[in-house]
Amino acid sequence: DGRALRPVLKEALGVGRAEIARRLAEKPYAGMEAAAAYAFLTDQILRLAYDYVTTRLHPLANPTTSERLLLMAVGGYGRGEMAPHSDVDIAFVTPWKSTGWTEKVVETILYLLWDLGLKVGQSMRSADELIRAAIADQTVRTAILEARYVWGDEALYDLVEARFWKEVVAGNAAGFVKEKLDERNARHERMGDSRYV
Repeated sequence: DGRALRPVLKEALGVGRAEIARRLAEKPYAGMEAAAAYAFLTDQILRLAYDYVTTRLHPLANPTTSERLLLMAVGGYGRGEMAPHSDVDIAFVTPWKSTGWTEKVVETILYLLWDLGLKVGQSMRSADELIRAAIADQTVRTAILEARYVWGDEALYDLVEARFWKEVVAGNAAGFVKEKLDERNARHERMGDSRYV
């Protein structure tokens, strides 16, 4: 388990949050800087957790091509915009079906993050599953559109991004925009037909 790492990450998270709050108090108009700083701090926590879990807790002597793992930030976290206690939305992506190793790594990372008090929204999919989900579901499509690489297998990230633009977006940009506008209009209707509610 991650008992040795937990207090180190907890302290780093606390010190980082305090520094961001101090800077924001000095410059209360710098909200976007603070939002970006929270995303950056979260990136560092995730990277440390991933490295510790994959090298100390579940090291692989001879990894196969199936035992590759990508951590992608999605949603507001993917855009690099996080409030102090925003959800940490992560997509764990494997090249094909997950293996016992990838499942253990993801589970251990999630327990570490939960132990730090982070609210985590996560998915674990193969690259094929992710593309199929993006084709079928607008929420997933939007999440991937805003996604960015955090850590892990960078070549897998490049592959997922290329496939997303080729298989999901290409030829359907107008339809995607219309769906987003329809979604926004439906949300406004639910909220009393005013964007200011």
